[in-house]
Order: sequence, then structure tokens, then C-alpha cells
Amino acid sequence: MTTMARPVTTALERAVASAALAGTLALTGCGVVPTYPEPLITDYVPTAVAAPQIDRGSLSPDGFSAAQRMTVRVRNIGCSGLTTGTGFAVDPYTLVTNRHVVQASRQIEVTTYDGRTISITTAAVTTVADLAIVTSEEPMSAWSTLAADDPVEGDSITVVGYPRGRQLTTVTGMVIGTTPDPLGASSGPVYATTAPVEPGSSGSPALNEAGEVVGVIYAKNDAEQSFMIPVSTLRTLLDEEGLLQPQPTECPTTPGGFAPERIVVD
Repeated sequence: MTTMARPVTTALERAVASAALAGTLALTGCGVVPTYPEPLITDYVPTAVAAPQIDRGSLSPDGFSAAQRMTVRVRNIGCSGLTTGTGFAVDPYTLVTNRHVVQASRQIEVTTYDGRTISITTAAVTTVADLAIVTSEEPMSAWSTLAADDPVEGDSITVVGYPRGRQLTTVTGMVIGTTPDPLGASSGPVYATTAPVEPGSSGSPALNEAGEVVGVIYAKNDAEQSFMIPVSTLRTLLDEEGLLQPQPTECPTTPGGFAPERIVVD
């Protein structure tokens, strides 16, 4: 286990019992980070949660929901080896994931719920939050609806993703409240939740009970809390192209930014 030297100090006063945002954080897509932020924990294993009973769209003939069909596995063949994360479609050709999932990449590989590989044309990142936009050459079979408003404390959420780059999974949780970004990666507040996530879950969509995206998962802590960027921040990024910059393909030569973890995907 790696430990972050700088603990989370902002308390979410109305959290369950005496829960506070204390402890260390980990990027859920890549796990290990360099000098900023400092190394974080990677060995948290959440308890399995039953599939949620929410409306996530009609099933396709093979039994997958729209939420599952719009969610993709993202593999970054990059400077430190193979890393893995999650992403989701917001229209037929536009995918959202985390900045740290695609940074320091030589090649980005995207696969769908049915094992189809999607060719990628461009990737762009932003400095206002841990978000990235990836453009595909082929259309997705399903894409998300973004919620009009951010969630509120106590709202139920469903997270769909590829923890550890393996099987597509669905877990549930509750929104605890807002907090300044414990990693300092977002210019605005983020949300803490009880949804259990693992490395590889970074970039997963968080859905409300109507099946609309209310946030993007990007981190977790050792108090079994996950963190998500709210849909309002995502909307701002999609509306203002000037906030995006092309993702470089060359490997960094100096410390700084996120470095992906070298992992083996079964």
C-alpha cells in the first residue's frame, strides 16, 4: 500500500454517523501517481453490491442495458506500460474519461461491452478537472443523457465500469455531499459518494435513478468513499472547446502530472 502524505481534511458534516473525508486517496483508474499528487493507496477491495433497481434504458437483444452499452474499457499503452480505465459515450462519436487515464499515452485502445475495438482519432484533456474527451472513428451503439442538475446529498447513484480492466460491473452508492477536490485537480467542488470503486473504475459514469449521468468517478480514499466530478463541470467542458488541449503522445521527461501504473490485465 502506498500512502498519501497530505490527508483529506475537509469534513462532510452530514455524512453517515461520524464519517469524514479523512485518509488517503487513490486514482481509481491508474492507482499509482508520481510527485503530484503523492503516491496513494491501491489495495482497497470493495464489497460486492447487488445490481440496482433503476431505469437505465431498454435492454438490447443480448440483454445489456443502455448504460452498459455506452460504457467502454479504456487501455492506455503508454510510457509506463499498460494502464486501464473506463469511459462512456456522450454522443455517437464522443467519449468521456479521466485525464489521468489517457495521459502519457502512446496508443489508446477502446473496447465495448461486446468486445468490439473502437478506433480513436483524437484525445484532448483539460486542466480545470480530471477529465478528457476522446473521439472515435466508429459510432457507439448507445450514449448517455446528461442530467440537467448536479446531485444532492442523499441521492442514490449507480456506477458502471471496468474495475481493474476486467469484467463490466455495476455498483450502487449514495451521494454524501460536496467537498473541495482532495487532489487539487478540479477548479470547482467535487462530490464524495459511498459507491465502492477500484483501480480501473476511473472515468466511470455515475447515474441517477433516471439513468442520467450526474458525475464522473475519478478517485477513492481508504475510508471506502469515492469521488466524482459533477455533471455541471462536464457540461462546461463540452460546451467550451477552448478548455481542451490535445493530449501529447510523447513521454514526459520531467516530474509532474499523473503517471500511470504498470499493471497486468487478466
